[in-house]
Amino acid sequence: MHIYMLRSHSFCCCLASPLSSFLRALHWQLNNHRQAPTLSTSAIHHQFLPSLSKSPQSKMGSETETVTVEGIPFPAEITFTAGGNPAVSLVGNGITDIEIHFLQIKYNAIGIYLHSNDVLLDHLHGWKGKSADELLGDDSFFQALVAAPVEKLFRVVVIKEIKGSQYGVQLESSVRDRLVAADKYDDDEEEALEKITDFFQAKYFKPGSVITFHFPATSAAGAVEISFATEGKDAAKMKVENENVARMIQKWYLGGDSAVSPTTVRSMADRFAALLSAAS
Repeated sequence: MHIYMLRSHSFCCCLASPLSSFLRALHWQLNNHRQAPTLSTSAIHHQFLPSLSKSPQSKMGSETETVTVEGIPFPAEITFTAGGNPAVSLVGNGITDIEIHFLQIKYNAIGIYLHSNDVLLDHLHGWKGKSADELLGDDSFFQALVAAPVEKLFRVVVIKEIKGSQYGVQLESSVRDRLVAADKYDDDEEEALEKITDFFQAKYFKPGSVITFHFPATSAAGAVEISFATEGKDAAKMKVENENVARMIQKWYLGGDSAVSPTTVRSMADRFAALLSAAS
């Protein structure tokens, strides 16, 4: 599921040392002789999405209501400041991570936002009454989420610093593999993916950096707007108008058992089981 390649040597010789010495040595190896900067959650919360703002009042609570993921606050609802787009609500959250010799390395925190309205619930009506475990095991449910004709926004906040080129290659590879498997990879898709990897190529993902993927309802799955913001720099943005690429990026995050973050998928299953159960 994850393609980050990390190597760590001589674990056996560390076992004879105190645990704290072992962890310090491992931390040094994984960070390539560097100390990661401190994560500033207040900066994340207030500065990194200049095109978005939280709604002062919403059906899910006041502007101070947040869900915390690994110390990072995600607002329960986000309202677009321009374009007349509807507010989107947090319907799932989680992390991307890997485990090396029983040590968990966390890379990103994720918030999945959808315009949770009657259109969405009607679209998913066939799963009303299903438990979270039943939704979790049903790939057709997550395919229906991807196809839902509603506003979607994925907010990814960096926990562990990496190069933007690493993230871009992971995204490009995962999306390309899905396109090839579906026999939908052609010159247009190759060009669109090259634009995305070029966009991330020179970026550096410091802790607290924010990547957003916005899928406007007006274009269904036909376009994706990508932005990157990090402390001390202006936000960078791009738009990809390729239906196949946009849909596969959605599947990367919403793809059930093939998604990049199992914890996020589990969270969405729990949330939608409750929403659909309460729907009239």
